[in-house]
Amino acid sequence: MTASFMKITLRLAAVYNLIWGAWVVLFPNHFFNLVGMEPLNHPMVWQGMGMVIGVYGLGYWWASYDPMRHWPIVAVGALGKIFGPIGFLFNYLQGIVPFEFIYTLVTNDFIWWIPFFLILKKVHTEHQWKLTNDSTF
Repeated sequence: MTASFMKITLRLAAVYNLIWGAWVVLFPNHFFNLVGMEPLNHPMVWQGMGMVIGVYGLGYWWASYDPMRHWPIVAVGALGKIFGPIGFLFNYLQGIVPFEFIYTLVTNDFIWWIPFFLILKKVHTEHQWKLTNDSTF
């Protein structure tokens, strides 16, 4: 795991999140129309989700400058990428959300699992190494 891989991963995630967030805020019904779902009665809720995803993008960009130092931003993002699909599954099994909603999970969550895991694994490995080899500890 190289510093450039971490930087590129976080910058790609940042750009993706900023674009996706802007798309959802500016065109809240577009996704629903694309997948043939009924648009929400209150698009403001979906736009709020877009705003949150966009803000994650800012965090990823800032974390890209020093991923080892700013690993908590990556960890929070990784948790969101795990809990989002769990929430989808929970709601899908209850018949609350149609299966077509899974399309958002592919690009928002699933493709980032491995790179974010690798970044966090590198942080953990280096932290453990420092604890083991730090003579002041």
